[in-house]
Amino acid sequence: MSNFSSLATFELAGRSVRRMGYGAMQLAGPGVFGPPKDRDAALAVLREAVASGVDHIDTSDFYGPHVTNQLIREALHPYPDELTIVTKVGAVRDSAGAWLPAQEPADLERAVHDNLRNLGLDSLAVVNLRVMGDVHAPSEGSIEKQVGALAELQQRGLVRHIGLSNVTATQIAEARRMVKVVCVQNHYNLVHRADDALIDSLAKQGIAYVPFFPLGGFTPIQSGALSDLAAKLGATPMQLALAWLLHRAPNILLIPGTSSVGHLRENLQAAQLKLSDDVLGELNAIG
Repeated sequence: MSNFSSLATFELAGRSVRRMGYGAMQLAGPGVFGPPKDRDAALAVLREAVASGVDHIDTSDFYGPHVTNQLIREALHPYPDELTIVTKVGAVRDSAGAWLPAQEPADLERAVHDNLRNLGLDSLAVVNLRVMGDVHAPSEGSIEKQVGALAELQQRGLVRHIGLSNVTATQIAEARRMVKVVCVQNHYNLVHRADDALIDSLAKQGIAYVPFFPLGGFTPIQSGALSDLAAKLGATPMQLALAWLLHRAPNILLIPGTSSVGHLRENLQAAQLKLSDDVLGELNAIG
């Protein structure tokens, strides 16, 4: 194992996890639908991630659907004691691969059972409620019914910890009146910073923040500026974007996804990038 083992940690679901994790979404086929083009390569990525020290994997049974969870089970079961698998519920796929809301209590219970079965688990460490809508700007609206359904599944021992995805500060506050929220997963990156205040607030409360789309929403000018700076530092744009996120706040946990062992290793190396105040200033200016 490389210096990756010295990466700082943050608490998630009652344990310390390394801040550089792995997101399994890209292991499914095109459009996160159907099987991977190379099953052996997908299994190799998962095994390499864990062998490299990753102890936090993000997945969902609606990736594929069922595909990524079945791959995780094949590659890693029985799971290492230190591995935390986080899944999410709240959507289903139709026969064409479209993403459909599935937010009723019966939908959420069915999804939890699907995750349990395909991962080969008796209980799920963390389940994120994915609130459907525009991923670039979460919509307000009560989530009491959905959180209540997960709380009941938690009381039954099927879910140990609850998180939220694609949510507003108001929805987080509503959920926290009902359950302990251990993580929030929203769209956030160098140029999409609507959650700046939320991240700082969650950090003070010891709640992990897990950004998705680390390179999503960049304009060509912004992408060019990032690429130029990365080249000066001898890094890839993705590495620099991930390193900036690690520097942004101590409660940020990263879950970059890839279906390539080479890209996985590149992503993990981002944890070793030390960014000077000058470089951080240049990166902040891109946003």
